[in-house]
Amino acid sequence: MVVSQHGIAATSQTLASQAAARILERGGSAADAAIAANAVLGLIEPMMNGIGGDLFALYWESATGKLTGINASGPAPNALSCEHLARLGHTEMPAEGIHAVTVPGAVDGWSRMHSRFGKLKWPALFDDAIAYAEQGFPVPEIVHELWNAPAAMHKLQSHSETARVFLPAPRHGDVFRNPGLAAAYQLLAREGSDAFYRGAIASAILETSGALEGSLNAADLSSYESEWVEPISTDYRGWRVFELPPNGQGIAALEMLNIMDAAASTGRQRADSPEELHRRIESMKLAFADVYRYNADPRHCPIPVPQLLSKSYARERASLIDPHRANAHVRCGELPTSDTVYLAVVDRQGNIASWIQSIYSSFGSGITVKGFGFELQNRGAGFTLDPLHPNVLKGGKRPFHTIIPGFMQKDHLHMGFGIMGGANQPMAHAQFVSNIVDYEMNLQQALEFPRFFKGSPSGCEVAFETRVPDSALDRLTEMGHVVLDRPEYSQEMGRGQAVLHNSKTKTNYAASDPRSDGAAIPEPFPSHS
Repeated sequence: MVVSQHGIAATSQTLASQAAARILERGGSAADAAIAANAVLGLIEPMMNGIGGDLFALYWESATGKLTGINASGPAPNALSCEHLARLGHTEMPAEGIHAVTVPGAVDGWSRMHSRFGKLKWPALFDDAIAYAEQGFPVPEIVHELWNAPAAMHKLQSHSETARVFLPAPRHGDVFRNPGLAAAYQLLAREGSDAFYRGAIASAILETSGALEGSLNAADLSSYESEWVEPISTDYRGWRVFELPPNGQGIAALEMLNIMDAAASTGRQRADSPEELHRRIESMKLAFADVYRYNADPRHCPIPVPQLLSKSYARERASLIDPHRANAHVRCGELPTSDTVYLAVVDRQGNIASWIQSIYSSFGSGITVKGFGFELQNRGAGFTLDPLHPNVLKGGKRPFHTIIPGFMQKDHLHMGFGIMGGANQPMAHAQFVSNIVDYEMNLQQALEFPRFFKGSPSGCEVAFETRVPDSALDRLTEMGHVVLDRPEYSQEMGRGQAVLHNSKTKTNYAASDPRSDGAAIPEPFPSHS
């Protein structure tokens, strides 16, 4: 771990962590540093995030002990509907292209977080991002691999502006520049979020959409407002664990922890024992079956959050776990009525930003905004066209979202954490929390520990990193799990960051996942206000 009595930033890229550390050195808050880091990440990891995507964040204020949540995810264009897509010949929700585009919420989220929690002036937050976009940065190893992946190359070649900006794909160590994104950041620095939702950037977004016969209009952008939300939480063995409420999938992590708690064995097991891995996998299946059935935009349909998080419901679900056999046919419960970047920052005052931002799958929709060097997200792919499902597409409605920031606390310990990676995130959150609580790992150990990943609650296929002992995998196979091997520190398992503030000693800790190119970097000492 990195340990300091001053601020620390942990991100998936060292240049982004360094940019955040510089903001902290200048007296910036955790929110200021998170925005600066996010802007740099939008340049360095364009396949993962950027101003064409959405944002979710949790922010803990050390002075008041208050935890605040923001949902900066955008809705479908008001003119987009199931009927419109049917007329175009679509029988399922498009996974890419203009009809998968939803209103980008990240910039409004940045603006609102800065207005409420920022200390430095807004333009200062973009200095490093603008400089790197203009002058270039050497492409790191993992970014090079992601840029050159077959799925990424397909999207890069599908739209002329995307190909112009991002092809040819840079090799490891090549210096990449994005003058269009530099121009966008300069406009944001001068004009604030208005440039994005009502100004020159908005005009370019609408021109790009219109040329492809998309549904976005000026009102969709100008009327957008992110939402302050109350975090949801559960108790896990004395720790309070927080997530954001739907339309995100954080509720799945909390339900999984509740089921794991109810299904706990009486004997002490290793974290990589077959018994512990079986408990985690089977709990995940039950939680995911529920979240895929009941989760959607709560502004458009009621979401049974209290029922899903009740301890009695967790005991009911846990009773379905056979301790000796994998369940390949998991159903959702009957309730009683009633591609992404994560970063974490703790500042010298102990304020914590748990921050996640994404354009969804690799290079998002595949569509780059003309002249401004950023892609539009494909979050609309999260909708369904099933009219009976709560997550059915509707204009003005937000889709089911995968990205989730996490937070946990006990007594004088306060921790912001997150692990990016699509559907992997809730199960990775629960594994991380269990590593901390049940096995007393520190932040770095809990992030590095081998993970499993399962993309669907149905079936028995589970992917494990090769560091899981062969003896455990053999026993899991005997129990009915179908074991899929993955490399050590596999990208499929997600990439996490974490920070911790000890309010008794005023000491900060941070960790960065070795599955990414990043690092936890402390604010320089001594600091200069």
